[in-house]
Amino acid sequence: MYRIGVDVGGTFTDFTVTNAVTGENRYFKLSSTPADPSVAIVDGIKQVLKSFDIAAADVSYIGHGTTVATNMIIERRGVPTALITTKGFRDVLAIGRQTRPALYDVSITKPDPLVERFRRREVDERLNAQGAALKDLDRGELEIVLDELASTGIKALSVCFLHSYRNAAHEDEAARIIAEKLPGIYVSLSSKVLPEFREYERTSTTVLNAYVGPKMADYFDRLEEKLRELGIPVAPMTIHSNGGLLSIDTAKRLPVTTCLSGPAAGVIGSAVVGAAANIAKIVTYDVGGTSTDVSLIVDGRPKFTSSRDVAGYPVKLPMVDIHVIGAGGGSIAYVDDAGALKVGPRSAGALPGPIAYNRGGEEPTLTDANICLNRLNPIALLDGRMPIDRASALDAIEERIARPLGITGEAAAYGILQVAVANMSRAIRAVTTEQGHDIAEITLFAFGGAGPLHAAEVARESGIRRILVPQEPGTMCARGALLLDVSLDFVRMQLAEATAEGWKTACKALGEMLSDGDDWLETEKVDTALREFHLAIDAHYAGQTHDIRVALNGVDSDGLAQFLADFAEAHKAGYGYDIPGQAVVIVSCRLQAVGRVPKSITPTYAGGASVAGARTGEREVYFGPQEGWRLTPIYRRSALPVGEDVAGPAIIDEMSSTTVVLARQTAAIDAFGNIIITN
Repeated sequence: MYRIGVDVGGTFTDFTVTNAVTGENRYFKLSSTPADPSVAIVDGIKQVLKSFDIAAADVSYIGHGTTVATNMIIERRGVPTALITTKGFRDVLAIGRQTRPALYDVSITKPDPLVERFRRREVDERLNAQGAALKDLDRGELEIVLDELASTGIKALSVCFLHSYRNAAHEDEAARIIAEKLPGIYVSLSSKVLPEFREYERTSTTVLNAYVGPKMADYFDRLEEKLRELGIPVAPMTIHSNGGLLSIDTAKRLPVTTCLSGPAAGVIGSAVVGAAANIAKIVTYDVGGTSTDVSLIVDGRPKFTSSRDVAGYPVKLPMVDIHVIGAGGGSIAYVDDAGALKVGPRSAGALPGPIAYNRGGEEPTLTDANICLNRLNPIALLDGRMPIDRASALDAIEERIARPLGITGEAAAYGILQVAVANMSRAIRAVTTEQGHDIAEITLFAFGGAGPLHAAEVARESGIRRILVPQEPGTMCARGALLLDVSLDFVRMQLAEATAEGWKTACKALGEMLSDGDDWLETEKVDTALREFHLAIDAHYAGQTHDIRVALNGVDSDGLAQFLADFAEAHKAGYGYDIPGQAVVIVSCRLQAVGRVPKSITPTYAGGASVAGARTGEREVYFGPQEGWRLTPIYRRSALPVGEDVAGPAIIDEMSSTTVVLARQTAAIDAFGNIIITN
């Protein structure tokens, strides 16, 4: 049987295929189809089945990461959406928070709400902070509002009533009335999407879920249907932002959870590969066609966050903490009005793509610069499947960059590379040294199609001494899809002091959540023996607004004293102090329900017989003004032997990526098939 992992990126769609019996991995990639990402997925799987001689009936699993929801939000391509909320809270989306990304920059503006004001409507219902009804929902009033909203052409509807995280009765009643009045419309309830306090974030997350919901459901339906037509007997699983897997049905209901789908898979996969290689601290460095995504992993555990912005809109859900900048292979280089060279954040994407791809691109990109410097194969990529036009790329760089700056074409191309490297290095420092971590202890885990291409330069710029490049790094996020567990997060608000009575209430909520999590894993068809449950409580000292998460070993009715001790220790670790005698407030109870998926990383990489035997040729490569053009050996990665050093400068080629080894660096393949580069 075979397991297939898929990652849909802005430029390429990547595939990793694992033989579930032998553990052997095979890799493939092709250009993405932004108009309908399912087309590239299905075309790629067809080619995978044909190329690797696999019968469709022998596919036992398909897991895929997608940026469909994220791109929809960024490009504002969701459906016309309405919001129904409690009287007095119509403008929560417009008011937001009184924070500014740049305090003294008056030119920065907030994005317009995704729901226009005429589609934001109120009803006169009310719950108090404990969830008790102060004023019941009026069916007649709601029906009038629904008729008026329907006349505006809405396709989705979000409902966010005040304090519904305490009591979902009014939202549930509204959902029943909506189903009767507007059958078939997509409905998103805040009590189902985000049952937590903080009105702005809850409303924003619920609206985003509705905004992308109908198109995401259509996308999932098309994908499922096309895979069935191929004869594949299993439904695809979808990766969500906390690095777990969801069934298609759950993803349709909660599409907002997929906003960091693909990058999360890469981080979780990196944690598994890094742990197998016995590397304690790594910073993931994922460079695709559009962005660079970096994240810190310590002792095999990625860092998580409970909220982040997507295109300026807050999403308050558990997710892998990934720092994203607009710097990728497709990032467009230009000279600004002040005469400075800039790279990104605009990207050429899959279409038209870099100029050298010959698909209509007219603006030079980072990929074009690497092709002009001969760091990338100037003839063809993807093992010869993608012809390259180096001359056109060089002409564009000379016309648009070199001449305005008064420099040579090679200096302009190298300048593009250096600007991008500086941007990437700043992103790495943001999650390492700026967070108090010693950069000398960290390994740069480089993947994505363009990660290994720039890793050596970025490592030197950042002060990192060791680089790890996994097998076929351009497909690492797809490989990560094969290393994930099924999981979903549950939350119950408490907002109660950690007294004996408050602890009793929290334990009751945790017990109910365990039952809910077990029921959900049952719907996901996870075997009982493979189920795990991770409990935690978010809390803070009375008077604070920042929460500390404390993990629990289980539901213990006598565990209050231990919880308070653990909270004090966690607060001290995070902030350098605790406050003995100060009351502690239990904010929320959390549960992550996990269904373990079989996975293994074994040191069985064989490689070739000798470094000399892996050499496929040589070409002139530009390494900057000091070293200039150097005749550089080219190696086929799969033919390199385990444990033998490759001295830089060198180029190591494979289907999905190219690794550059600089002068005074050494590369070697380990038993897991990773390239380890040291300065």
